[in-house]
Amino acid sequence: MIAATEKQRFAIRVHLFLRGTRTLLLVAGTLAVSYVAVTLLDAKLYQKAAGKALQKQIHAQEQHKGSLSRAVAKPGDVLGRIEIPRLGVMVAILEGTTSRTLRLGVGHIEGTALPGEPGNAAIAGHRDTYFRALKDIRANDEIQIQTATGLSHYEVDRVRIVAPGDTGILAPSPGSDLTLVTCYPFHFIGAAPERFVVHAHRD
Repeated sequence: MIAATEKQRFAIRVHLFLRGTRTLLLVAGTLAVSYVAVTLLDAKLYQKAAGKALQKQIHAQEQHKGSLSRAVAKPGDVLGRIEIPRLGVMVAILEGTTSRTLRLGVGHIEGTALPGEPGNAAIAGHRDTYFRALKDIRANDEIQIQTATGLSHYEVDRVRIVAPGDTGILAPSPGSDLTLVTCYPFHFIGAAPERFVVHAHRD
């Protein structure tokens, strides 16, 4: 009788533990899904706002017929928009590569040429959001960069896989080049060990 009672108590404790664990996992899952949903919504709304900001910049430039002096870009400023028609990519380019910047768009890597200008303009993006489609990019694909001063067309030359510390990909260029950078492999879980680099030249 005593043994049976102990078994019942043990069974009750196990039942309560499992029920508590299920509740905890359900709450954790709900919070995780909610966080992702809010993050995606925030990024989507920001993209709309960034598009409007770019249109204002373009309008101001047209009104003054290119006579506006270009202000120094501050972290988070909207610099333009990148579009890769074949892959369906269209996203705002922001100044800098902070975690918040790369959550809202793709970021211009400081120290490189500005998008659409002579030199090597380098842009970074997350492999699991805006630059995920880069896994399907190929030579001769068209890349468009829209800024306040105009629309630039680039053609993809090559794709490379490099180590994270390879700064050679950011080296200045005598021409008008574009370098896109994201983490690699695309489906790797955790901190990716390599970088996926797309190099393109201006038409």
